[in-house]
Amino acid sequence: MSILFTPARIGSLEVPNRFLRSATSEHGAEKGGLVSDWLIDLYAALARGGVGLIVSGICNVTRTGKISPGQNSLTDDRVIPGFQRLAEAVHARGAKLALQLFHAGRENFRRQAALGVESLGPSDLSPGQDPYFGGGCRVMRADEIWETVEGFGQAARRAMEAGCDAVQVHGAHAYLLPQFLSPQTNRRADAWGGDLDGRLRLHLEILRAIRAQVGPDYPVFIKLGVADGFAGGLELAEGLVAARRLAAAGYDAIEVSQGLRGAYYEQTEFRPKIVKRAREAYFRDWSRQVKELVPVPVAMVGGLRSLDLMEEAVAAGEADFVALCRPLIREPDLVASWRAGQKRRPTCISCNKCFELIVSGQRLRCALLDKAGEGRA
Repeated sequence: MSILFTPARIGSLEVPNRFLRSATSEHGAEKGGLVSDWLIDLYAALARGGVGLIVSGICNVTRTGKISPGQNSLTDDRVIPGFQRLAEAVHARGAKLALQLFHAGRENFRRQAALGVESLGPSDLSPGQDPYFGGGCRVMRADEIWETVEGFGQAARRAMEAGCDAVQVHGAHAYLLPQFLSPQTNRRADAWGGDLDGRLRLHLEILRAIRAQVGPDYPVFIKLGVADGFAGGLELAEGLVAARRLAAAGYDAIEVSQGLRGAYYEQTEFRPKIVKRAREAYFRDWSRQVKELVPVPVAMVGGLRSLDLMEEAVAAGEADFVALCRPLIREPDLVASWRAGQKRRPTCISCNKCFELIVSGQRLRCALLDKAGEGRA
Protein backbone atom coordinates (compact mmCIF):
# COMPACT_ATOMS: atom_id res chain seq x y z
CA MET A 1 0.00 0.00 0.00
CA SER A 2 1.16 3.53 -0.77
CA ILE A 3 2.42 5.45 2.26
CA LEU A 4 -0.15 8.12 1.39
CA PHE A 5 -2.95 5.74 2.40
CA THR A 6 -1.55 4.96 5.83
CA PRO A 7 -2.89 6.75 8.93
CA ALA A 8 -1.03 9.55 10.70
CA ARG A 9 -1.65 11.79 13.69
CA ILE A 10 -2.01 15.48 14.41
CA GLY A 11 -1.82 15.67 18.17
CA SER A 12 -4.56 13.46 19.56
CA LEU A 13 -6.28 13.14 16.18
CA GLU A 14 -5.72 10.11 13.97
CA VAL A 15 -6.25 10.93 10.30
CA PRO A 16 -7.07 7.88 8.14
CA ASN A 17 -4.63 8.85 5.36
CA ARG A 18 -2.07 11.52 4.46
CA PHE A 19 -4.37 13.65 2.29
CA LEU A 20 -5.57 17.05 3.51
CA ARG A 21 -8.06 19.12 1.66
CA SER A 22 -6.23 22.40 2.11
CA ALA A 23 -8.52 25.22 3.21
CA THR A 24 -10.37 26.54 0.18
CA SER A 25 -12.64 29.60 0.19
CA GLU A 26 -16.12 28.48 -0.84
CA HIS A 27 -18.25 31.64 -0.51
CA GLY A 28 -21.11 29.27 0.24
CA ALA A 29 -22.49 30.40 3.60
CA GLU A 30 -26.03 31.40 4.34
CA LYS A 31 -26.80 34.93 5.54
CA GLY A 32 -25.00 35.60 8.81
CA GLY A 33 -22.21 33.15 8.06
CA LEU A 34 -24.31 30.07 8.79
CA VAL A 35 -23.52 26.66 7.30
CA SER A 36 -25.56 25.98 4.16
CA ASP A 37 -26.94 22.72 2.80
CA TRP A 38 -24.77 23.37 -0.26
CA LEU A 39 -21.65 23.34 1.93
CA ILE A 40 -22.69 20.13 3.65
CA ASP A 41 -23.15 18.46 0.24
CA LEU A 42 -19.71 19.70 -0.85
CA TYR A 43 -17.96 18.34 2.24
CA ALA A 44 -19.87 15.06 2.03
CA ALA A 45 -18.54 14.66 -1.53
CA LEU A 46 -14.96 15.35 -0.39
CA ALA A 47 -15.26 12.86 2.47
CA ARG A 48 -16.81 10.24 0.22
CA GLY A 49 -14.05 11.01 -2.30
CA GLY A 50 -11.33 9.84 0.06
CA VAL A 51 -9.86 12.96 1.68
CA GLY A 52 -8.60 12.06 5.15
CA LEU A 53 -8.84 15.51 6.74
CA ILE A 54 -10.96 18.30 5.32
CA VAL A 55 -9.82 21.76 6.38
CA SER A 56 -12.69 24.18 5.99
CA GLY A 57 -12.68 27.41 4.09
CA ILE A 58 -11.95 30.54 6.07
CA CYS A 59 -14.17 31.14 9.11
CA ASN A 60 -13.93 34.66 10.51
CA VAL A 61 -13.39 34.92 14.26
CA THR A 62 -14.43 38.59 14.63
CA ARG A 63 -16.77 40.77 12.63
CA THR A 64 -13.96 43.13 11.69
CA GLY A 65 -11.98 40.20 10.30
CA LYS A 66 -14.52 39.14 7.71
CA ILE A 67 -13.46 39.43 4.08
CA SER A 68 -16.62 38.48 2.16
CA PRO A 69 -20.36 38.17 2.85
CA GLY A 70 -20.39 34.54 1.73
CA GLN A 71 -17.81 33.17 4.16
CA ASN A 72 -18.69 31.11 7.22
CA SER A 73 -18.51 32.70 10.64
CA LEU A 74 -17.50 31.54 14.11
CA THR A 75 -18.37 34.76 15.93
CA ASP A 76 -21.55 33.62 17.65
CA ASP A 77 -22.86 30.45 19.32
CA ARG A 78 -25.78 30.33 16.91
CA VAL A 79 -23.45 28.91 14.23
CA ILE A 80 -22.70 25.79 16.31
CA PRO A 81 -25.68 23.64 15.15
CA GLY A 82 -24.75 24.16 11.49
CA PHE A 83 -21.15 23.14 12.05
CA GLN A 84 -22.40 20.15 14.02
CA ARG A 85 -24.37 19.01 10.95
CA LEU A 86 -21.29 19.57 8.81
CA ALA A 87 -19.10 17.48 11.12
CA GLU A 88 -21.67 14.69 11.21
CA ALA A 89 -21.81 14.57 7.40
CA VAL A 90 -18.02 14.32 7.19
CA HIS A 91 -17.73 11.71 9.96
CA ALA A 92 -20.47 9.54 8.43
CA ARG A 93 -18.26 9.13 5.36
CA GLY A 94 -15.07 8.29 7.24
CA ALA A 95 -13.19 11.61 7.15
CA LYS A 96 -12.18 14.19 9.75
CA LEU A 97 -12.94 17.92 9.85
CA ALA A 98 -10.87 20.92 10.96
CA LEU A 99 -12.21 24.48 10.89
CA GLN A 100 -9.83 27.19 9.72
CA LEU A 101 -9.85 30.24 12.00
CA PHE A 102 -9.33 33.48 10.11
CA HIS A 103 -8.94 37.24 10.33
CA ALA A 104 -8.44 39.19 7.12
CA GLY A 105 -6.59 42.15 8.62
CA ARG A 106 -6.07 44.82 5.98
CA GLU A 107 -7.05 42.46 3.13
CA ASN A 108 -10.77 43.18 3.51
CA PHE A 109 -10.26 46.82 2.50
CA ARG A 110 -12.32 46.41 -0.70
CA ARG A 111 -15.42 45.40 1.23
CA GLN A 112 -14.78 47.73 4.17
CA ALA A 113 -14.05 50.78 2.02
CA ALA A 114 -17.37 50.34 0.23
CA LEU A 115 -19.08 50.39 3.63
CA GLY A 116 -17.18 53.44 4.79
CA VAL A 117 -15.24 51.40 7.37
CA GLU A 118 -11.46 51.33 7.74
CA SER A 119 -9.65 48.00 7.52
CA LEU A 120 -7.34 47.06 10.37
CA GLY A 121 -3.67 46.15 10.11
CA PRO A 122 -0.52 46.14 12.20
CA SER A 123 0.79 49.38 10.68
CA ASP A 124 -0.51 52.31 8.63
CA LEU A 125 1.17 51.87 5.27
CA SER A 126 0.44 53.73 2.08
CA PRO A 127 -1.17 51.82 -0.81
CA GLY A 128 1.29 50.29 -3.22
CA GLN A 129 4.09 49.59 -0.75
CA ASP A 130 4.09 45.93 -1.70
CA PRO A 131 3.29 44.29 -5.04
CA TYR A 132 -0.12 42.88 -4.08
CA PHE A 133 -1.91 45.21 -1.68
CA GLY A 134 -3.66 48.18 -3.23
CA GLY A 135 -5.59 49.69 -0.35
CA GLY A 136 -5.16 51.34 3.01
CA CYS A 137 -5.70 50.38 6.62
CA ARG A 138 -5.81 51.76 10.14
CA VAL A 139 -3.37 50.67 12.83
CA MET A 140 -4.90 48.19 15.26
CA ARG A 141 -4.99 49.43 18.84
CA ALA A 142 -3.77 47.10 21.58
CA ASP A 143 -7.33 46.54 22.80
CA GLU A 144 -8.39 45.53 19.28
CA ILE A 145 -5.53 43.06 19.09
CA TRP A 146 -6.60 41.50 22.40
CA GLU A 147 -10.23 41.34 21.19
CA THR A 148 -8.98 39.48 18.12
CA VAL A 149 -6.95 37.07 20.26
CA GLU A 150 -10.05 36.32 22.35
CA GLY A 151 -12.05 35.90 19.14
CA PHE A 152 -9.74 33.08 18.06
CA GLY A 153 -10.16 31.40 21.44
CA GLN A 154 -13.95 31.58 21.38
CA ALA A 155 -14.06 30.40 17.77
CA ALA A 156 -12.04 27.31 18.69
CA ARG A 157 -14.44 26.59 21.55
CA ARG A 158 -17.38 26.72 19.15
CA ALA A 159 -15.60 24.36 16.75
CA MET A 160 -14.97 21.88 19.53
CA GLU A 161 -18.54 22.12 20.82
CA ALA A 162 -19.81 21.45 17.30
CA GLY A 163 -17.88 18.16 17.22
CA CYS A 164 -15.22 19.26 14.74
CA ASP A 165 -11.97 17.33 15.11
CA ALA A 166 -9.47 20.19 15.11
CA VAL A 167 -8.88 23.84 14.27
CA GLN A 168 -6.30 25.38 11.99
CA VAL A 169 -5.12 28.96 12.60
CA HIS A 170 -4.69 30.78 9.29
CA GLY A 171 -1.20 32.27 9.44
CA ALA A 172 -0.53 32.61 5.71
CA HIS A 173 -1.61 34.22 2.42
CA ALA A 174 -1.39 37.92 3.24
CA TYR A 175 -3.99 37.94 6.04
CA LEU A 176 -3.66 39.28 9.58
CA LEU A 177 -1.06 36.92 11.06
CA PRO A 178 1.45 37.20 8.18
CA GLN A 179 0.86 40.95 8.24
CA PHE A 180 2.09 40.93 11.84
CA LEU A 181 4.93 38.51 11.10
CA SER A 182 6.35 40.32 8.09
CA PRO A 183 8.74 43.26 8.67
CA GLN A 184 7.31 44.70 5.45
CA THR A 185 3.88 45.32 6.99
CA ASN A 186 4.63 45.38 10.73
CA ARG A 187 6.44 48.62 11.57
CA ARG A 188 5.12 48.79 15.14
CA ALA A 189 7.33 50.02 17.98
CA ASP A 190 5.31 48.41 20.77
CA ALA A 191 5.29 44.83 22.11
CA TRP A 192 3.49 43.58 18.98
CA GLY A 193 6.25 44.60 16.58
CA GLY A 194 9.97 45.11 16.19
CA ASP A 195 12.07 41.96 16.32
CA LEU A 196 10.81 38.46 15.65
CA ASP A 197 9.67 38.04 19.25
CA GLY A 198 7.30 40.97 18.89
CA ARG A 199 6.10 40.11 15.40
CA LEU A 200 5.40 36.51 16.46
CA ARG A 201 3.59 37.47 19.64
CA LEU A 202 0.13 37.42 18.02
CA HIS A 203 0.58 33.80 16.91
CA LEU A 204 1.58 32.77 20.43
CA GLU A 205 -1.15 34.70 22.24
CA ILE A 206 -3.74 33.17 19.90
CA LEU A 207 -2.52 29.69 20.82
CA ARG A 208 -2.75 30.53 24.54
CA ALA A 209 -6.28 31.85 24.11
CA ILE A 210 -7.34 28.74 22.21
CA ARG A 211 -5.83 26.40 24.79
CA ALA A 212 -7.65 28.30 27.54
CA GLN A 213 -10.92 27.39 25.81
CA VAL A 214 -10.33 23.87 24.47
CA GLY A 215 -7.75 22.42 26.86
CA PRO A 216 -4.39 20.80 26.17
CA ASP A 217 -5.49 17.82 24.06
CA TYR A 218 -7.70 19.31 21.34
CA PRO A 219 -5.72 19.44 18.07
CA VAL A 220 -4.64 22.97 17.10
CA PHE A 221 -2.43 23.46 14.09
CA ILE A 222 -1.38 26.36 11.89
CA LYS A 223 -1.00 27.21 8.24
CA LEU A 224 2.18 29.24 8.32
CA GLY A 225 3.63 31.55 5.72
CA VAL A 226 7.36 31.01 6.19
CA ALA A 227 8.42 33.59 3.58
CA ASP A 228 6.81 36.39 1.61
CA GLY A 229 6.35 36.25 -2.13
CA PHE A 230 8.68 39.14 -2.94
CA ALA A 231 12.05 40.52 -1.92
CA GLY A 232 12.11 42.80 1.09
CA GLY A 233 9.49 41.00 3.13
CA LEU A 234 9.75 38.04 5.49
CA GLU A 235 12.78 35.94 4.57
CA LEU A 236 12.83 32.16 4.83
CA ALA A 237 15.57 32.11 7.47
CA GLU A 238 13.36 34.07 9.86
CA GLY A 239 10.29 32.08 8.88
CA LEU A 240 12.05 28.85 9.80
CA VAL A 241 12.84 30.24 13.25
CA ALA A 242 9.18 31.18 13.60
CA ALA A 243 8.11 27.64 12.66
CA ARG A 244 10.42 26.15 15.26
CA ARG A 245 9.13 28.47 17.98
CA LEU A 246 5.49 27.82 17.15
CA ALA A 247 5.99 24.06 17.27
CA ALA A 248 7.80 24.39 20.60
CA ALA A 249 4.95 26.53 21.94
CA GLY A 250 2.42 23.79 21.28
CA TYR A 251 0.97 23.99 17.80
CA ASP A 252 0.28 20.37 16.88
CA ALA A 253 1.24 20.58 13.18
CA ILE A 254 2.34 23.08 10.54
CA GLU A 255 1.06 23.38 6.99
CA VAL A 256 3.86 25.19 5.18
CA SER A 257 2.87 27.96 2.77
CA GLN A 258 3.60 31.56 1.80
CA GLY A 259 3.11 34.77 3.76
CA LEU A 260 2.44 38.06 1.97
CA ARG A 261 1.54 37.79 -1.68
CA GLY A 262 3.60 39.26 -4.46
CA ALA A 263 2.46 40.11 -7.97
CA TYR A 264 -0.37 38.03 -9.48
CA TYR A 265 -0.21 35.08 -9.87
CA GLU A 266 3.35 33.90 -10.01
CA GLN A 267 4.36 35.31 -6.61
CA THR A 268 1.34 33.97 -4.75
CA GLU A 269 0.25 30.67 -3.23
CA PHE A 270 -1.94 29.93 -6.26
CA ARG A 271 0.62 29.81 -9.03
CA PRO A 272 -0.90 29.10 -12.44
CA LYS A 273 -0.44 26.52 -15.18
CA ILE A 274 0.68 23.54 -13.11
CA VAL A 275 0.61 21.28 -16.17
CA LYS A 276 4.16 19.91 -16.02
CA ARG A 277 5.93 18.09 -13.22
CA ALA A 278 8.60 20.78 -13.09
CA ARG A 279 5.93 23.29 -12.03
CA GLU A 280 4.67 21.16 -9.13
CA ALA A 281 5.43 21.25 -5.42
CA TYR A 282 6.72 24.80 -5.37
CA PHE A 283 6.86 24.87 -1.56
CA ARG A 284 8.52 21.45 -1.29
CA ASP A 285 11.91 22.75 -0.22
CA TRP A 286 10.32 24.97 2.42
CA SER A 287 8.41 21.97 3.74
CA ARG A 288 11.58 19.90 3.87
CA GLN A 289 13.43 22.58 5.82
CA VAL A 290 10.59 23.04 8.32
CA LYS A 291 10.34 19.27 8.76
CA GLU A 292 14.04 19.13 9.65
CA LEU A 293 13.50 21.67 12.44
CA VAL A 294 10.24 20.73 14.15
CA PRO A 295 9.07 17.65 16.09
CA VAL A 296 5.44 18.00 14.94
CA PRO A 297 3.81 16.80 11.70
CA VAL A 298 4.26 18.95 8.59
CA ALA A 299 1.86 19.26 5.67
CA MET A 300 3.18 20.16 2.23
CA VAL A 301 1.00 22.22 -0.12
CA GLY A 302 1.59 24.07 -3.37
CA GLY A 303 0.82 22.72 -6.84
CA LEU A 304 0.82 19.03 -5.96
CA ARG A 305 -0.40 16.93 -8.86
CA SER A 306 1.70 13.77 -9.39
CA LEU A 307 0.91 10.93 -7.00
CA ASP A 308 4.43 9.50 -7.18
CA LEU A 309 5.94 12.90 -6.33
CA MET A 310 3.78 13.10 -3.21
CA GLU A 311 4.70 9.54 -2.24
CA GLU A 312 8.38 10.36 -2.73
CA ALA A 313 8.20 13.46 -0.51
CA VAL A 314 6.41 11.71 2.35
CA ALA A 315 8.61 8.61 2.13
CA ALA A 316 11.71 10.83 2.24
CA GLY A 317 10.50 12.55 5.42
CA GLU A 318 9.98 15.93 3.76
CA ALA A 319 6.37 16.02 4.96
CA ASP A 320 3.88 13.90 6.85
CA PHE A 321 0.79 15.05 4.91
CA VAL A 322 0.09 16.37 1.42
CA ALA A 323 -2.49 19.12 0.99
CA LEU A 324 -4.57 19.62 -2.15
CA CYS A 325 -6.80 22.54 -3.04
CA ARG A 326 -7.62 23.33 -6.68
CA PRO A 327 -7.67 19.73 -8.02
CA LEU A 328 -10.38 18.80 -5.51
CA ILE A 329 -12.64 21.61 -6.72
CA ARG A 330 -12.93 19.90 -10.09
CA GLU A 331 -12.60 16.30 -8.83
CA PRO A 332 -13.75 15.81 -5.23
CA ASP A 333 -13.34 12.04 -5.73
CA LEU A 334 -9.70 12.32 -6.83
CA VAL A 335 -8.16 10.60 -3.78
CA ALA A 336 -10.57 7.67 -4.05
CA SER A 337 -9.66 7.24 -7.71
CA TRP A 338 -5.96 7.11 -6.78
CA ARG A 339 -6.66 4.54 -4.10
CA ALA A 340 -8.51 2.47 -6.70
CA GLY A 341 -5.33 2.34 -8.76
CA GLN A 342 -5.89 5.17 -11.25
CA LYS A 343 -2.45 6.78 -10.97
CA ARG A 344 -3.24 9.71 -13.23
CA ARG A 345 -2.73 13.45 -13.03
CA PRO A 346 -5.70 15.55 -11.98
CA THR A 347 -7.52 17.29 -14.81
CA CYS A 348 -7.13 20.70 -13.08
CA ILE A 349 -4.89 23.03 -15.12
CA SER A 350 -4.56 25.68 -12.37
CA CYS A 351 -6.11 28.43 -14.46
CA ASN A 352 -7.36 30.17 -11.27
CA LYS A 353 -10.77 30.90 -12.76
CA CYS A 354 -12.23 29.27 -9.63
CA PHE A 355 -10.52 31.91 -7.50
CA GLU A 356 -11.74 34.69 -9.75
CA LEU A 357 -15.31 33.44 -9.37
CA ILE A 358 -14.93 33.61 -5.59
CA VAL A 359 -13.59 37.17 -5.77
CA SER A 360 -16.60 38.14 -7.90
CA GLY A 361 -18.92 36.86 -5.15
CA GLN A 362 -19.93 33.52 -6.63
CA ARG A 363 -19.80 30.12 -4.97
CA LEU A 364 -16.83 27.83 -5.43
CA ARG A 365 -16.82 25.74 -8.59
CA CYS A 366 -14.62 24.81 -11.54
CA ALA A 367 -15.34 27.43 -14.19
CA LEU A 368 -14.09 25.18 -16.97
CA LEU A 369 -16.67 22.51 -16.16
CA ASP A 370 -19.35 25.13 -16.74
CA LYS A 371 -17.83 26.10 -20.09
CA ALA A 372 -17.68 22.47 -21.14
CA GLY A 373 -21.33 22.02 -20.31
CA GLU A 374 -20.51 19.40 -17.69
CA GLY A 375 -22.29 21.05 -14.78
CA ARG A 376 -20.89 22.69 -11.71
CA ALA A 377 -18.32 21.17 -9.38
